[in-house]
Amino acid sequence: MPSANVRGAQPSADRRLSTLVRHLLPSSARTATTSTTTSSAADADSSLQAFPTMASSSVFAGLAQAPEDPILGVTVAYNKDPSPVKVNLGVGAYRTEEGKPLVLNVVRRAEQMLINNPSRVKEYLPITGLADFNKLSAKLIFGADSPAIQENRVATVQCLSGTGSLRVGGEFLARHYHERTIYIPQPTWGNHPKVFTLAGLTVRSYRYYDPATRGLDFQGLLEDLGSAPSGAIVLLHACAHNPTGVDPTLDQWEQIRQLMRSKALLPFFDSAYQGFASGSLDQDAQSVRMFVADGGELLMAQSYAKNMGLYGERVGALSIVCGSADVAVRVESQLKLVIRPMYSNPPIHGASIVATILKDSAMFNEWTVELKGMADRIISMRQQLFDALKTRETPGDWSHIIKQIGMFTFTGLNSDQVAFMRQEYHIYMTSDGRISMAGLSGRTIPHLADAIHAAVTKLK
Repeated sequence: MPSANVRGAQPSADRRLSTLVRHLLPSSARTATTSTTTSSAADADSSLQAFPTMASSSVFAGLAQAPEDPILGVTVAYNKDPSPVKVNLGVGAYRTEEGKPLVLNVVRRAEQMLINNPSRVKEYLPITGLADFNKLSAKLIFGADSPAIQENRVATVQCLSGTGSLRVGGEFLARHYHERTIYIPQPTWGNHPKVFTLAGLTVRSYRYYDPATRGLDFQGLLEDLGSAPSGAIVLLHACAHNPTGVDPTLDQWEQIRQLMRSKALLPFFDSAYQGFASGSLDQDAQSVRMFVADGGELLMAQSYAKNMGLYGERVGALSIVCGSADVAVRVESQLKLVIRPMYSNPPIHGASIVATILKDSAMFNEWTVELKGMADRIISMRQQLFDALKTRETPGDWSHIIKQIGMFTFTGLNSDQVAFMRQEYHIYMTSDGRISMAGLSGRTIPHLADAIHAAVTKLK
């Protein structure tokens, strides 16, 4: 009878559930549940509820709440502020005069071309990434006529923006380089020490910024690198130093190069702002090309987040300039072994956008025009802020604002002044006084100048 089959199915289901419970529970609890093999579904459900990984409890219950990232946390706080006059100067992303994110016209065109191409597929890229992207990225930073490229001494792999490029490079060095100490400028981008430490390197710092002059501590830099052990790795910002906006002059770069080569220090360049600092791709790559021209080896991490506005696409490259073509082949083979267990292979879309633009002369020229437009707007914001502070006769010398370069300015404001400006004027920046010039506009500069004036006159 159908009704008998239905009645007979229920005990069988209960037994299966009870058996599952006994396997899941610790041995002490399992003994208690074996007294009967015909326990009801309700009893089994009760036992499941007591199991420590069920919803009523968590093996992670003892975790402490992690603090917000000191940079990204600024935006979190900004978003919670209901004030209509709030200004976010913490985010490291370009904004238009209207305060809106910008997608470059040339990027939209390239993306549309890719979408309209019926032959495009979504297959995995090789571990090293998109070949055209890698070749074009190396040419962009080193120069098309670079001897290192012509002699096939460059191993390039596509990575997850600048952060991923630094991490892959750091782990490669930790595995294969004889010296595992990396010297980073003080200060530097907040993620640098974390990335390199977790990659397996020991992080040390060298003097870079002079708070008294709000410029480069060049003598301190030379002294610290001069006392570094032979063969140590040195992180260098290719241009538009983050967070200070302070760069060495070309003469100073040459002295740095000579010192580093004389001590066999290994340069590891981080290039996040090529073309975005001065408006010229070639000018912003001069420091790197000086080191490549002498025939020595170096590492280069590139990002297209800023100069193409591809923040969310996570497009970057790691290039290692080697002593010979044969070494470059072996270096690439070992880079694959770093990447494979980390993320297997990089995403295809963003790299395809970059390659489309770089290999088409018309689109490349269009990009350089838009890129210069972004750089020029930031330079204009610097001048306008300096003029506004001068008009208000704000105490102090603010000429560093127009001497510094790139997206960020190290204002010299202290943490108390920063907190005051957030509380009283709803202006958000990192506690070290770094502001993103790209977050300013003609409308918000008077408000910021008022806030700075109040902060420095009321809080010394």
